Formats: sequence, C-alpha cells, structure tokens
Amino acid sequence: MTSLLRRIEDDNMTETLVDNAEDNLETQALSNDHLFTADDSQESYDSSSSACRRRAASIEWPPRKQPRTVETVQVGCLNVISGKYESLDYDIPDSDLLLDEERNSGFKYETKKNITRWLVFMLIGVFTAGIGVFLDIAIDQLSEIKYETLKHYVDTCVKENCLYLPYLMWVAFNVFFVLISSLLVTYVEPVAAGSGIPQVKCYLNGVKIPRVVRIKTLFVKVIGVVSSVVGGLAVGKEGPMIHSGAVVAAGISQGKSTTFGRDFKIFHFFREDHEKRDFVSGGAAAGVAAAFGSPVGGVLFTLEEGTSFWNQSLTWRVFLSAMVSTFTLNSILSMYHGYPAQLWVAGLLSFGKFPDIPYSRFELFIYMGMGLVGGLFGALFNYINYHLTVFRMRYINNKLSMKVLEAALVAATTATVGFAMIYFLNDCRPLGQDPTKFPIQVFCGDGEYNALGALWFQTPETSVKSLFQDPPGSHKVTSLSLFFVLYFLLSIWTYGLSLSAGLFIPSLLTGAAWGRLTGMGLMWLFPNQSWIDLRKYALIGAAAQLGGVVRMTISLTVILIEATGNIAFGLPLMLTLICAKWMGDFFNEGIYDIHIMLAGVPLLSWDPPPLSHDIYASEIMSHPVVVLRTTERVARIVQILTAETHNGFPVVDPGHELQSEKISFGKLRGLILRHQLIVLLQNKIFNERMDLWDSKNLEVALKLFRNEYPRYPHIQDISLSSAEMRCTVDLRPFMNSSPYTVIHSMTLPRVFRIFRALGLRHLPVIDDTNQVVGMVTRKDLVRYRVHHHNGHMTREELKISEKI
Repeated sequence: MTSLLRRIEDDNMTETLVDNAEDNLETQALSNDHLFTADDSQESYDSSSSACRRRAASIEWPPRKQPRTVETVQVGCLNVISGKYESLDYDIPDSDLLLDEERNSGFKYETKKNITRWLVFMLIGVFTAGIGVFLDIAIDQLSEIKYETLKHYVDTCVKENCLYLPYLMWVAFNVFFVLISSLLVTYVEPVAAGSGIPQVKCYLNGVKIPRVVRIKTLFVKVIGVVSSVVGGLAVGKEGPMIHSGAVVAAGISQGKSTTFGRDFKIFHFFREDHEKRDFVSGGAAAGVAAAFGSPVGGVLFTLEEGTSFWNQSLTWRVFLSAMVSTFTLNSILSMYHGYPAQLWVAGLLSFGKFPDIPYSRFELFIYMGMGLVGGLFGALFNYINYHLTVFRMRYINNKLSMKVLEAALVAATTATVGFAMIYFLNDCRPLGQDPTKFPIQVFCGDGEYNALGALWFQTPETSVKSLFQDPPGSHKVTSLSLFFVLYFLLSIWTYGLSLSAGLFIPSLLTGAAWGRLTGMGLMWLFPNQSWIDLRKYALIGAAAQLGGVVRMTISLTVILIEATGNIAFGLPLMLTLICAKWMGDFFNEGIYDIHIMLAGVPLLSWDPPPLSHDIYASEIMSHPVVVLRTTERVARIVQILTAETHNGFPVVDPGHELQSEKISFGKLRGLILRHQLIVLLQNKIFNERMDLWDSKNLEVALKLFRNEYPRYPHIQDISLSSAEMRCTVDLRPFMNSSPYTVIHSMTLPRVFRIFRALGLRHLPVIDDTNQVVGMVTRKDLVRYRVHHHNGHMTREELKISEKI
C-alpha cells in the first residue's frame, strides 16, 4: 500500500528509533517511565511506585487544588464520579487510512452513503413502531383477560360473600407478572431496569454505558414492560419505548449482531461511534413519536434531554424517523381497532379528543399556580425516591433475591390498596355510556358502578384518559383525594424497582387526579361558571406533575400539544411547565439527573460552570501522561496496554524535555486509540512484515477496524511470539495526525466549550512549543459542577472513585 510505505521511507530514522527503543526497554519500565495518561476509565496513577512518588513530589506544575481520587465512597453520595465509565469516540480521526478512502471513493461513494443513511432512519421508524404495536396489543390482550376474570369473580362473590377470593386472585395476577419482569431484569439484563431514559441520555451525551443498546437488552425490556404493566404496577410503557427505539437504531445501523454472532455484511461504513450515536438519536425520537403520537415532540425530546452534539442534517433525518414511526404505528393499530381505512390511533397513549378549550387571561395565573404546586409535588417525589434509592443501594442491591422479593411485595401491596379502596369507599355513579370496559358494581345499587373500581380495573394509560374525559360528577372529592395520595406514594415506591417500567404515566395519572380536584374546587367556589372545565384542569395538573418530576419544558409542551391536538392551549402548558421546573429546581434536581448522579456517570452539562475563568487547563488536566513514539516497539505497546486501562495515547517525537521547570513529553505528532493498537497487534501489522501487509488493499485495511467494532478484543487475547515482540510498528498511518489541542493557559470555560461542542474524548494540552504537558478528558471537566439547593448556587469540585 503506497500510503503506508510512504510513512516508512526514512529507514535511517526508523533504525535510530528502534535502537533507542531496544536500549531503553529495560530501563524505561512502565512504572518508572511516562507514568499514566488521562483516560475515561482511570484518572490517577499508581502511587505505590516509589519512582512515581519521587517525581510527583518534585513537580510543582501543574498545581492541584485537592486530591482527585477517593478510595471510600458513602452510599448515596452525589458528589463523586465513577471511574468505571468511559466515553465514546465521537470525534472522527484524520488518519491516513480514512483520508485515502475519501480520496479514492469520490462523490459516488458519498452519495451512496447519504442515501443509505436516510434509508436506515426510515427503517428505524418502522421497526420502532413495530415494537410499540407489539407492546400495545400484548398489554391490551393480557389486561383484558386479567380484568375480565377479576370482574366475573367480584360480581359473583359479592352475592356469595367470598370477596377474599377475587382479592387473592388479584394479588396472584400482579405478583405472577411482576415476577417475570423482575427475574428477567435481575438475572438476565440489569441495564434494562426502569424506563431506560437516563441510560439513553448518558449514551447520547457521549458516555459508553455497557450493554445499553444490545439485542438482549431489548428483549428483556419489551417482555419486562408488558409484564410490569399487566402486573398492575404504577408504571407505563411510554418511557421504555424511548430505550427500545434506541436499541433498534443501534442494531439496524450496524448491519450485524454481536449477540447472535451474525454479520450481514451491510452498513459497514456506519460502524463507528459518531454514526451510531446519530442513529440512536433517531431511535429515541421514534420511540417518543410512537408513544405519544408526537413526531415533533420526539425530535425536541432528543435535543433537550439527550443528544449533546447536533446539526441541521441530523434534525431532518431524526424528524423523518419520528414521522415514519408515528405513521406506521397509527396505520397498524387503526386496523387492529377496526378502522383499517383511517388513521385513528396516533400513539400508544391516547388523551382523547380535546377540542378548542377557551381560557381567560386571568386563568393563566391559576395555571402558573398549579405549575408551582406541581413543582413542589415533583420535588417531594424526587426527594423521597432519592432516599428510597439510597436505602436500596445499601441493603437490597447486593442481594438479587431481595430485589425480586421487593418487586413482588410492591405488586401485592398495589393490589391490596386498590381492593381496599374499592371495598371501603362506596363511590357509586350511574352506569352511563360505557364509562369503563369492566365496570363493577360491588356494593352499589342497580344501574350504578363503582367509580374507584373503574380507575383500578384498567391499565394506568386508560385511567389517565378517564380522568381527562370523564364528565363532571364522575368522582367524589374524598375518593379522588385518597386515590391521589396513595397512588402518588405507590409510584414513588415503584420507580427504581428491579424491573422494566416507565415514569410518565404514573406522574400524569397523579397529576390528572389533583388537577381534576382543583377544577372541582373551583366549581364549588364559582358555581355555574362556563370557564371552568375539568378537562383542562386535569390536563394542566398532569403536565405540572410530570414537569415537576422530570423537569422537561420545551419537548413536554410540544408532546402534550400534539397528543391533545389543541395548539391554542400551548401557552398555558408552557407557563405551567416553566413554573413547575423553576419550583422543582429550587429544591433538587430532576429524577433522571438524580439517578445519573447516584450512578456516578460523568455527564457533561450544557454550559461550563459560571465564574470559572480563574481555572486554567494546566490545573484541570491529568498529568503526567503516557506517550508513544511514532515508531514503537511491539513489546512496549503490549506492556503499556497490559498495565494500563487508558484509551488514548499521544504520539510524540522521542525524548523528554525539561523547560522552565515544566515537564513535557515530546513534540506532539498525533493521537492513537487503544482499540487501534490492539487491532494492529492482532493482525500483526509490523514494519518487519510490510511485504505481507502491502499485498492487502485499502478496503481490507479499514475492514480490520470496522469488523471488530464495537467489541474489540482485550490485550490478553492477543498472542505474540518472542520474535514478534521484537518487531516495531509505525503508528503514523493509523493515528489521528491532527488532533484538537489546547494550550496550557486556556481557561476552563473555553476548554469546556471546545470539548463539548466537538464531542471529544481526549484533548491533549500543549505548551508554547507544541510539547505535550497533559491531557483533558471528560472526567477532568465534569469534576467542576454547579450545585443548586434552596435558591443557593455554589461551585463544587467532585471526586473520582472506582468504588461506584
């Protein structure tokens, strides 16, 4: 290959470097040589080495304000970053291989790639909608069997005085289905727990979450969500649709399945983190669109809550994926419900029809007040759930059987609460035009049904629609108030269990309950007023509650507008959600951010910490670093990769230099990644074997890297003979020859903006003469965070630990 041979034409230079490498191999042992580099998996160096301690003690530059690593971490601590998480390689390297491919391919190749990219986004929308259809039909069929059976035994046992029998059956139904979900999540794929939105948010932010987009995760997520919803828990299927869409996107775009060991030999040019994360963005948007029938809301959700790096072309492709998902799901479910010629079912969650609801100007203040109340309830939800999660982390998480038992206990408790409310609260209403699919009479008179039974004997999604659309007089104040309190507590207890479940529906349901109560109170205060409509107050309450919990604004406003089909009500919804967010942020973070911080995930915020211009790159960078020379000996590469867990190594001209008491590690020539080195070793691409390597063409060379993506082998899996260990590797054709760099005197805000805007993983720090002096990684920037609490704002410096 001409591009590779061109890099090793200078034989004299190569021989000199090889001689130097051989002479210094023994004396430059890894523990005494270049120490450690900045990396996403480990940010500190081994202090057990005496040579390291002596060198570190003699270095006065760069300064350290306080120790960066901690050995012990208190459970539930929110100011510690986990050292276990790595970043995605979102930055496309300018290596000679990729540049040669671009030169040789031409515009025809680029056109083919762009057309294929649009096709993949369309497929993502179709398959995500297919997942949504399966969820909806499976839940509908199983729930119908469950509640029809319970209704039959309730109606029978009221007359025969054996109501304990339907109660036990209700508990058995709940526990059985919930156990399926909990067992799958606990023992098969723990990353499928919850809604998956925090994990997808971290992935789109650039954090590599293990196993988050695998096929097995999708299987557990789908089966788990069906079981959790049919099990009667205070959960929904809408949040998990976002995670499901992300997994579908990641699988389709790669053209292979590492889980099943199948490579379909397609889409190989998309096998890199940059492309894959863009497709995952489209999958998340398609999941939102399928769940709520809101394609625009899906795009905004992905932008607001997920993707950190955005561009105009990606917006169009993500919107296409979301629109295709909505259309596909609408078409199939409309046929399922008996409307084959119409698009009748916009999404999995139906709010019912909301025609133009008039509102007065003075009502805006009522809506803003409800937003503040929703922010308070949301902050209370997050506060209690945080302490409950800490309790689980201390006493339950280490015992898998305890996780399953807790899920079963919550399932039984939910059935008990529902049965007790139906039994003790005789909330009877006239039997109207099909108020519920399974109305039960219990102790009500003929021609009446139990209103609380209507809320419990159906899925939570249907209960939300009932509270939105039921006419005035459908519920008593006392029964609806008690339902709100108990369901609010059940939803707090349920979120965080070891099973697949969403948070949107229980928040909407509790919010619709107290929102409807607000409307009922206004009707009592101002009787016979036409501006009081229970539907709009239930909708405002639902928006305020959900916004207070998750702290979403723009995307949630658009989702609710599209789900209700009422654009005129956009201003009240926006004001409500803004007030809910402001009030909730006064006390704590959103629920997803709290769980992300509990996991110690190094999530980059949108903006750098304020008032941080007094912090410079020389203070935040990791130092010293491990560097590689342009031509490196195989033995030393193996030694470094075996002893270190770092993923990026600056490539420099050989030799250390000491200038003005600042230690540097050679003039920067490029940056090479760990997986590149492993592929080079695995395929034995050595200088001494260039006669064999030259017979391979450029396409084969690139496939060596793409075929291994995303599960690269470990260095322990590479077998090399003693003769091969003495060979050398020219890193120049494979390294990123023009990495982004910052000078040591750059301030933290400028470093932060460069790092985040470009989606970097490694950012070398150089001095005035282009000498490498340090490295900035994600954890170096995440360490500086602004803490909000009770209206106060402080800047804190976080610690890094391997213990979480």
